[in-house]
Amino acid sequence: MHKSFDLFFVSSNANKYHEAKNILDSFGINLGFLKSDLDEIQSNSLHDIAIFKAKNAFSKFKKPIIIEDDGLFIDNLHGFPGPYSSYVFKTIGNKGILNLLNNNRKAKFVSIITYCDKTILESFEGKLCGKISKTEQGKNWGYDPIFIPNNSKKTFAEIKNKNEISHRYKALKKFSKWYLHK
Repeated sequence: MHKSFDLFFVSSNANKYHEAKNILDSFGINLGFLKSDLDEIQSNSLHDIAIFKAKNAFSKFKKPIIIEDDGLFIDNLHGFPGPYSSYVFKTIGNKGILNLLNNNRKAKFVSIITYCDKTILESFEGKLCGKISKTEQGKNWGYDPIFIPNNSKKTFAEIKNKNEISHRYKALKKFSKWYLHK
């Protein structure tokens, strides 16, 4: 039986999709997945990257879509890796980030969710402040084993309610409020 979706999440990262699906399910939005490597511009702006990717995804699939672009911004590294987070993770990983840091470990995660259909292009931002741990803690994907949200002693990889507090949750919550009332 064919399942009907309200819209589709376009990404090459199934982990991001599963988190987005779980979050949007809680708002009553049925999210499908279209696995795709999207063209990505090089930019210092997550917003510009997200807009470009959303337009690219919609032109490819001709269905209402959302994409996400996010980044880890570390104060001591002047916001690095920021919009280059995916590339940096693939090249130096969490251990490389840990080796770059000294005492100032403040950081934030930023997520941009961009919706696109035939006539609408809309973006929503979520931020979560925290710090970088001194060692990897827990098992999960991406930077989860090294990011500790403010008011927590545990990394994203160690906490059970990540999908209720994350940068992605905050952006998807804003998106959901808009989407359900547009």
